[in-house]
Amino acid sequence: MEEKIKAVIRDVVDFPKKGIIFKDITPILENPILTKEVNEEFKRRVSHLKIDAVMGVESRGFFWGLLLSQLLEVPFIPVRKKGKLPYKTIAYKYDLEYGSAEIEVHIDAIKPGSNILIHDDLLATGGTAIAAAEIIKMQKATVCGFAFLVILDFLNGEQKLKAYSDNIIGLVNY
Repeated sequence: MEEKIKAVIRDVVDFPKKGIIFKDITPILENPILTKEVNEEFKRRVSHLKIDAVMGVESRGFFWGLLLSQLLEVPFIPVRKKGKLPYKTIAYKYDLEYGSAEIEVHIDAIKPGSNILIHDDLLATGGTAIAAAEIIKMQKATVCGFAFLVILDFLNGEQKLKAYSDNIIGLVNY
């Protein structure tokens, strides 16, 4: 599966800024068969976990996060940038390399005591995934795992996430 996915991911040089090689996953979405296979692989790899909901991180985490929640027959929890959700929210502010960011979820989306799988398209330094995990903790729930399409090993984000769960799944590693 990894080679199949890597054959389709497109490298975009100097995006979003000079010196970065962006791993563009959108060509996968042009192939409905591969998109389905990716989702089925996610399901296979998390099937041993007790998952009460899937939390998808804006925006590319929505692609497979929602599909996976449907396959698992559990709720989908969207994590959005501050100010994008219409109802009462709980937020978490975190530092980035240059500045800070803030994400939020609806205040009633995470049930206390529930087990939440966090999904995003790519794990780099781990900042956003950690922020999502902190929101889960604030709501007295548990991070049962993380699922990423791509993990950039050289940025060591996976090591930081182990403070929340040892269940870290990546379909492709660079």
